[in-house]
Amino acid sequence: MSPIMTIPDDYLQHASGLIVPKHFEGASDDDVRNEKLKVTGNWVFDLFDENGKLKDRREKKNLITTVGFQLISDALFVQSSRPAVASYIAVGTDATAAAIGNTALGAESARGLVSYSYATKVATLTYTFAAGTATAALTEAGVLNAVTVGTLLNRVTYSVINKGALDTLAATFTFTLS
Repeated sequence: MSPIMTIPDDYLQHASGLIVPKHFEGASDDDVRNEKLKVTGNWVFDLFDENGKLKDRREKKNLITTVGFQLISDALFVQSSRPAVASYIAVGTDATAAAIGNTALGAESARGLVSYSYATKVATLTYTFAAGTATAALTEAGVLNAVTVGTLLNRVTYSVINKGALDTLAATFTFTLS
């Protein structure tokens, strides 16, 4: 004999037979079964010369790391000792392919505190590496949650962006939830 289950007050048994939050009341069976959260990250890198002229532009999808998924989960659900906010963009020179097990950039050159904005399921982080900063043959980037070390949310590698001493590099990361 099956045990009798009591449905919490803020849940109901949907016509599909699933136990769902009350906000699904009236939803179709497909809506209930297809409720999924997708996380996508995209990068744009704009390299400017000393006169502000665009020299190079790169767009690339990134890889969210295992520790990055843990960071997201902990930020949403841990009730005490939540992790620091992922608010730093770092760039580096290691061209080794991004891997889900990455916990840091391979050879970090510089890191900066981002500007943040949000609009309808898209969070945007931006940081501009000024002239004289991150001067290198850059091939990797990531978002972290501390000014040094920290948890690596994501990592991307790309073909070399040669940032000269007088150049500026605008790095933009968009984090889309769908």
